[in-house]
Amino acid sequence: MVRFIWVVCRMQVSAILVLIFSWHQSCLGQTRQIDADWLVAEMPKLMEDYLWLHQNPELSFKEENTSAFFAESLRRIGFSVSDRIGGLGVVGVLENGDGPTLMLRSDLDALPVTEQTQLPYASTQKVVTDGGVETGVMHACGHDLHLTNLLGTARFLASHRSIWAGTLMVIGQPAEERGAGAKLMLEDGLFKRFGRPDFAVALHCSSNKPVGQIGLHSGYAMANVDSVDISVKGRGGHGSQPQDTVDPVVQAAQLVIDLQTIVSREISPLDPAVVTVGSIHGGTKHNIIGNQCDLQLTVRSYSDSVREKLLSSIRRKAIAVASSYNAPEPDVVVSEGTPSLKNDPELSVRLRAVFASAIGEENVTNDEPWMAGEDFSRYGRAGVPIVMYWLGTVSEERLSRYEQLGVSPPSLHSAIYYPDAAEALETGIRTMTAAALDLLQR
Repeated sequence: MVRFIWVVCRMQVSAILVLIFSWHQSCLGQTRQIDADWLVAEMPKLMEDYLWLHQNPELSFKEENTSAFFAESLRRIGFSVSDRIGGLGVVGVLENGDGPTLMLRSDLDALPVTEQTQLPYASTQKVVTDGGVETGVMHACGHDLHLTNLLGTARFLASHRSIWAGTLMVIGQPAEERGAGAKLMLEDGLFKRFGRPDFAVALHCSSNKPVGQIGLHSGYAMANVDSVDISVKGRGGHGSQPQDTVDPVVQAAQLVIDLQTIVSREISPLDPAVVTVGSIHGGTKHNIIGNQCDLQLTVRSYSDSVREKLLSSIRRKAIAVASSYNAPEPDVVVSEGTPSLKNDPELSVRLRAVFASAIGEENVTNDEPWMAGEDFSRYGRAGVPIVMYWLGTVSEERLSRYEQLGVSPPSLHSAIYYPDAAEALETGIRTMTAAALDLLQR
């Protein structure tokens, strides 16, 4: 009888331990996600921030008010804030005991685009560019949503320090649209002054993904981007006497065709690459052969080896065309844009599971790589495991309407693109907070 009672008691203790373990795991799961009631209560303030940011956009290198707004917002919730890092960059640090360091980043700048959304809160800001052209200014790439999303995530983590440990580094980065801000911040000692993070995470608006969904791609997700300026040189004269000239327009025409063979005949079909001549300007009048014709190219790739081969081939073909016309050697100037963005494979797998837990596996898609550029890549090149994921920003109703009309949704950088902000922020803050809580586990 005594043995029987002992066995029963042992079984009951085991059952209780299992229940306690299950309850503990359940509690951990709950604390790894944002408090829904907190998010509902916070949304009016978040939308107020979003509307201010949307109506007060600033161009790259001129984000004075945006930078100040972001810095002050972080100070109010307890971050130690440093500004004017790499120009107008902002770094907020919140230390919360021993643990890893996580960097969360948003971009600050807007675009020289005149908004045509007809929204009641549309931007009416206008500026005169450095080239003397008046233009509207608009957050046509969603950086206002990125900033608001990061502020929401920072506020939750600052007010729930008991459920995470480590150091949170929040970055407001300038001049992303010019591919320069990350480089400037790194050159200004970002990781030397504030420490090198163990992880870095960012999101980017998607203009064709429905709200409630996010997309993630492991490995190369965005491209190397280079701008190339070619000045083809000749010897001008009268259009009726071409034999006495060296025609730069004809040279440029041949070069445009020759450049198209680089991708098709020099790069492996398994390596994505793009060479696009986006601009060509030469001559002044019907009957005048000029001295010069200028071409502007955008060049895209993923791997460094393909990038180097593309640029080398462009230079070689430009020189070869000039030589065939006995013309002076052309000027070929490469303006480095951004290196390709490679999402860390191990971190991508980890966060995909975290995102699926936060918003449902059916709402986490496997996205294809994109040939656009993003200078968030530079933090990865500096040795930090990074992940950038895509946030759905357009309601199902609007996407269905576009489909009915037989048109694609407005793309990023379009004058008529806008996010369904409140719905997008809910998903963005849920996923980014879940990532932070997982990477900063207590």
